[in-house]
Amino acid sequence: MRVKCVLCDSVEKIDSNCLQAKRMRNRRIHTFMCSTCHDRIEEKTNARKSTGNFKLYREPVREQHLS
Repeated sequence: MRVKCVLCDSVEKIDSNCLQAKRMRNRRIHTFMCSTCHDRIEEKTNARKSTGNFKLYREPVREQHLS
């Protein structure tokens, strides 16, 4: 299966039977990012996390009480 990176528009070939290819075929919202772009974003994110100014906004976990 030929896929295109959403950031750098490079075209790569992945195995048609792999899980990522299946997700991309069945759910169009799933996108592909090449390994160089993924590594670059990971490196910059880790650098921002180490400064202490990085905040990850997640929903608070709510406890479920049994009645």
